[in-house]
Amino acid sequence: MQKKVPMRQCTGCRAMKEKRQLIRVVKAPDGEISLDFKGKKPGRGAYLCKNAECLAKAKKSKALERALETSIPEAVYAELSDRMEAADG
Repeated sequence: MQKKVPMRQCTGCRAMKEKRQLIRVVKAPDGEISLDFKGKKPGRGAYLCKNAECLAKAKKSKALERALETSIPEAVYAELSDRMEAADG
């Protein structure tokens, strides 16, 4: 019997994908926003596909801010963009 694969929804394109194919953005209990590549950090999480188009959609529609119920610093968007470019290259 095959093990169940956890699925999550991308906040940019709204597509359901496997959890390990997405990047998790976390709002820690103390309010700090960070990226979680292991999927183990405590706090509220939102997921994004590993492509720049989904990041642009999520940023334009403020989907991450709604999902995490807080404003997202520009530094987090910049780090996400850098990680996505590194993954493509």
